Amino acid sequence: CTDCGSWNRGEAARCVRCGIIMPDNSDRRQSPPDPSVTALRQVTGGRYTIMHRVGEGGMASVYYALHVVLDSPVVIKVLHPHLAREHEMRERFKREAESAAQLMHPHICKIIDFGMVDDHVFLVMPYLARGTLSDRIGGHRSLSPETTAAVAAQVATGLDYAHRRGLVHRDIKPDNILFDEDENAIVTDFGIATGHFRSRMTGSGNVMGTPHYMSPEQARGKLLDGRSDLYGLGVVMYETLVGFPPFDGADSYSISYKHVTETAVAPDVVDSRIPAQLSAIVMRCLEKNPGNRFERGNDLADALINFLSTASAHNEFRMARTARPVPAVAVG
Repeated sequence: CTDCGSWNRGEAARCVRCGIIMPDNSDRRQSPPDPSVTALRQVTGGRYTIMHRVGEGGMASVYYALHVVLDSPVVIKVLHPHLAREHEMRERFKREAESAAQLMHPHICKIIDFGMVDDHVFLVMPYLARGTLSDRIGGHRSLSPETTAAVAAQVATGLDYAHRRGLVHRDIKPDNILFDEDENAIVTDFGIATGHFRSRMTGSGNVMGTPHYMSPEQARGKLLDGRSDLYGLGVVMYETLVGFPPFDGADSYSISYKHVTETAVAPDVVDSRIPAQLSAIVMRCLEKNPGNRFERGNDLADALINFLSTASAHNEFRMARTARPVPAVAVG
C-alpha cells in the first residue's frame, strides 16, 4: 500500500489495514524476471516466494518475500556477491545472524533463517511494516521531544539486554531503528556487533561503524563497551530533536575528529522549545568520557521515562513504560 506501507495481495481491491483503494494491476505489463530474484529463490530452497527487491546498500541487497507455508511477510538480506567471496565479510555477515539469534527481546529484531550457498549468503528477518526512524526524520525533519524520548527508551532497553549478554552493537543510527505494526521501536542490523573484548577493527585496519554516530572511543579504534552504543543513541536523539546530527564534516575523518575533540551544542540551545531536562539527558549520552555517561541502557531508559512522566505525555509515557516495566514488589 502506497499510503500506509502494509503488504496486500496483488488482487486486493482495498488495503487490508487502512482501507484505501488499491491501484488496478491487471493491465500492467509484466517486468522481465530479475536474475537475482531467480537465484535467490533457488538458494533459499524454495522456502520463500521472493516478491521484489526493496533496496540496496553498500553491503547487501534487501528483498521482500513471503514464507511459502506460513504466508507471512519477511525481509531477506543478501550479501553482495563480490563481498560474499571475501572470507572476512562472510564471517561478519554470519556473525550478524549468530549475534541476533542469541537475543530474544521485544525491541531487538530476531533472525528467522540464515544460509550460505556458494557465493550467496543471506539472512531472513520479519518484515516490519512501519519503516525506519530515518524515514520519519526525513519526512518531518525532527520529531517531538516526547516521541523522541519514548522511542529512545525502548531502544535503550533493547541495548541493555544485549549489553548484559556481552554484545555491543557499534552501529546505532536511525536506519537501524525500525517500527512494527504497534509502533514499537526495534533495533536491527547486528552485523558489526562484537563482544566487549573482541577486535574493534576490520582486517584491513578500518574502524567499523557510521561516522556521524560513532563514539569518540570507537573513532579512535579503542575497545568498546555498552556505553559506546549509548553515545550513538545520544546522537540519534540529538538528530531526532533538532533535525541534524551534532557533528558534520567533509569526510569521515573530519566527522570522527569532531567526535573526539569538540563539544556538541546542547539541543535546547539549538532550539529553545526543547525541554532542558531532555537536552541534559542527551548531553550526558554525548560525554567524551564513557565514565560520565549513563552506565547502562536501563539507566538511560529510566531517565527518559522520568522525563515523560513530568511532561504530561500520556501516550508516549505508556509506550516507554511498556519497554521498562515497573519492578515487582514483594507482598507479605
